[in-house]
Amino acid sequence: MTKADIPTTADAAVRKALAGIDERVVAREQLRARVLDELQAAGFEFDQSGLLRLPDAGEDPKLLARRLHRMQRQNVLLKNAAFIEQWEDRVLDQFANGGDVVPEAIRPTVVPVTTEAQAAVFRFASLHWSVPVSQGYGRRTRFLVYDESNGKLIGIFALGDPVFNLAVRDNLIGWTQQDRRERLYNVYDAYVLGAVEPYRQLIAGKLMAMCAAANETADYLISKYAGTTTVIKQQEKRPEPVLLTTTSALGRSSIYNRLKLRDRQMFHSVGFTEGFGHFHFTDDLFDSIVEFITDDGAELRGHQYGDGPNWRIRTIRRGLNELGLDGELLRHGLRREVFLAPRAIGWRAYLRGESEHLRWYDYPMADIAAFWRERWAVPRASRDESFSAHDREAMRLSTLLAPLIATR
Repeated sequence: MTKADIPTTADAAVRKALAGIDERVVAREQLRARVLDELQAAGFEFDQSGLLRLPDAGEDPKLLARRLHRMQRQNVLLKNAAFIEQWEDRVLDQFANGGDVVPEAIRPTVVPVTTEAQAAVFRFASLHWSVPVSQGYGRRTRFLVYDESNGKLIGIFALGDPVFNLAVRDNLIGWTQQDRRERLYNVYDAYVLGAVEPYRQLIAGKLMAMCAAANETADYLISKYAGTTTVIKQQEKRPEPVLLTTTSALGRSSIYNRLKLRDRQMFHSVGFTEGFGHFHFTDDLFDSIVEFITDDGAELRGHQYGDGPNWRIRTIRRGLNELGLDGELLRHGLRREVFLAPRAIGWRAYLRGESEHLRWYDYPMADIAAFWRERWAVPRASRDESFSAHDREAMRLSTLLAPLIATR
C-alpha cells in the first residue's frame, strides 16, 4: 500500500459528511411520503396541483368534519392513555346518569379550575369531543359548570388569548394594527366550550356559551389578571373581557345561532374562517417535522409562549418547503363559523381606541339559568325523555382506547 492509498483525516471527514447527506436524503423522502400518506389516510383528496381537496361525495358537512378529524382524535386518545388509566375511575362519578337529572331543578354554577382533581375532570370531559379541543394560547382559564341540584358536571368551557389575525373579526371591528396590538388583550376566545351527557341532550351547549359571557365569569377573569404584566410587551393592561370570540367546531353552528338572553342577542355570526390551519398534522407528525428541521443543526425560534398557532404554522410550512411540498397543504378547506359576543355597549369604539367609556351588559348566572331552563331544557325534556336513559358507564374512554392500542 502506498502512502496515497492511506485515508487521511480529511478523507474520513468527507465520507462522514457524504454519509450524513445520504441519511438526510433518505429521511427526507420517508417523511415526505409519510406526510402525504397521513393526509390521504385522514380522508383528504389531492387536486391536480397537489393541494388538498375536500371529498365531494355529498356527505353531511358535520359528519365530514368528524371523519377528517378522526385520525387526530385517535392520536390524542393514544397520547392520553396513561391519564385515562390513572383518572377514569376517579372522575367518572362526577358525570350524571340520566336518572340524576331533573330538568326543572337544574341549577348551574361556574367553578374555575384550580386543583389537580378539577383539571382532571376538565381534561377527561374534553377528551369526549369528536373534534379534539385546542390547548389555547397565552392566558388560559378553564371552567367547570356543575349542577348544584345533584353535584354533577353539566359541561366545560375555557377562555384564552385570541389569535392575532382573524379577518372577519378584524374587519367588523375596523381597527388598525396598532389598535389591535393595544386592545386585543380585552378580547378572550372560548377555545373549549360544550356540554356533556346527558345534559347535552337538554341543549346545555347553549348554557355553556351563556356561562362564558356571565358576570361571574368576567369577575373571575378580572380578579385573576388584575395587576398582571403582559408577557411580550411587559405592560399592565385592563383585563376586562370586552369581547368574546369563538368558532364552531363543525361548520355552521346550532349552539350560538339565535342565542339570546331574554330580548338581547348574546352571540353574533360574523362569517367563516378561511379553512387554513394545522389540525390535520397530528402531534406525532408535527414532532417528526420539527426533528427533521433541527436534525442538521437548524434552530427554531418560537413565540414566547412556546407553541402558539402562528409558530406551529410557520414551523410546518418551513418543514413542508424543506420536504419539497407546497406550504399550501396547510389549507385544509374546513371553514368554521365565527361568533362574537360583546359584553358592553361601545365595545367597538373601545377596541379601536376611540373611547374609554363602556356600558356593561348585565348577565347574572341566576338569570341565565332561569332563562335556559324555561326556554330550552324543560321543553326539550318534555318532548324527548331519552336523556333519562343515559348511563355514565358509556362515557368510559378506555373502551375507545383499547382497540387503538391493540392495532398499534
